Amino acid sequence: MSESAMPGSPVTGGPVAGPAPAGPAPAGPAPARPEPATARVRAGLPGRYLLWLGGTQAGLLGDAALHFALGWAASAHGGGAAGLVLTAITLPRTALVLLGGAVADRFGARRVMLAGDAVMLVGTLALAAVASGPGTPLHLLVAAAAVIGTVDAFYLPASGSMPRRLVGTRQLPRALALRQAGGQVAALLGAPLGGALVAVGGLAGAALADAVSFGLVLLVLLRVRPPAEREAARSADSPGLLREAAAGVRLALADPLLRAALLLTGAAAGALLPVVSLLVPLLARTHGWGAGAAGLVVGGQGAGVLLVAGLVSWRGALRRAGAGAAAGLCTASAGIAVLAWAPGVEPAVAGGVVVGVGSGLFACHLGPLVLGGAPEGHLSRVQALLTLVQSAALVLSTGLLGVLADAAGAGWPTALCALATGAAGLAALASAALRRA
Repeated sequence: MSESAMPGSPVTGGPVAGPAPAGPAPAGPAPARPEPATARVRAGLPGRYLLWLGGTQAGLLGDAALHFALGWAASAHGGGAAGLVLTAITLPRTALVLLGGAVADRFGARRVMLAGDAVMLVGTLALAAVASGPGTPLHLLVAAAAVIGTVDAFYLPASGSMPRRLVGTRQLPRALALRQAGGQVAALLGAPLGGALVAVGGLAGAALADAVSFGLVLLVLLRVRPPAEREAARSADSPGLLREAAAGVRLALADPLLRAALLLTGAAAGALLPVVSLLVPLLARTHGWGAGAAGLVVGGQGAGVLLVAGLVSWRGALRRAGAGAAAGLCTASAGIAVLAWAPGVEPAVAGGVVVGVGSGLFACHLGPLVLGGAPEGHLSRVQALLTLVQSAALVLSTGLLGVLADAAGAGWPTALCALATGAAGLAALASAALRRA
């Protein structure tokens, strides 16, 4: 299933202990914080995690190719139709993700993932069969997008919690960094693969390829089982799923570290993510660089993320994860500032690399803090809240930055993103909960 590029992506183990009671979390020992790995902690990651990750990355690649194919098919109906298809993915995912987290915590993340992959296997096969006929009607694209967004709402929180269910807390930073690197590779290769599949077999070919990837993920999940997985305890007096979702929100907001990490994630999502997706193309058009130059800048950003994620997965994270996340935002701020005032393509590409390095530092350090700090019975709900915070901040900021770019040019909103990202990094350093983490 599709994953975001932010932490725990951003990002995420232990057994599902059954439904958590509605209301404040019960008193007891504080949840375990991740213990970042150092260069001396080099034990290999568990084979079950590597097997799951391999299957997941194959699924991500298939998803990326299908998303490109859907967008391409929708563009034939006009810009409004393309926007409608994207909205049909985003809207149900955002509206249902907290419920999806509660479902995964109650019934088990692995079960939710098995059900989601089975639904998508059937759905992509059906899409391939229908799309093989003449023409691709808009209602078919909207229906396929709505199914993807709905399944994502339940799948993403479950998938995000799996790293902690499969590895120990000491290995969590390396495990998440390796996942981040794999996701970045899938993002870089997905669009070209989707283009090739569409050229050969149209939307039907891309859907069939994605169906194969879902079949592969299903086979992997049938073999991989978290070591302490057990039946979720359900009783007649269990609180409803909506109350469980609300309990997860209350728990996260009551925990100083989780609360600070969620606020920081929202600030980073709103100020950092629109730079590549929205402002880089606008800057390229403003300066007359062309689409190829914009692609180089985006590729530089991806290379920076991949470099840091690969290094952390090999050597381990910094000892102070909160400081590492703050340093990442400050680094990204410097790169965005270079993009805002770059006189030519070469400085802009260099700025893109710096943005990627900062983004990678942030994701690879904040993700383990959030996932390691969540109680075992709330892993998926915390991941769902993280997804919601990112999505809401991104939707809000993208619209505002687009309006500002129309009014004042692309340089000023890019500079504003640099200031906001740097301010978020400094705020992280000022937060005692994050600074000491």
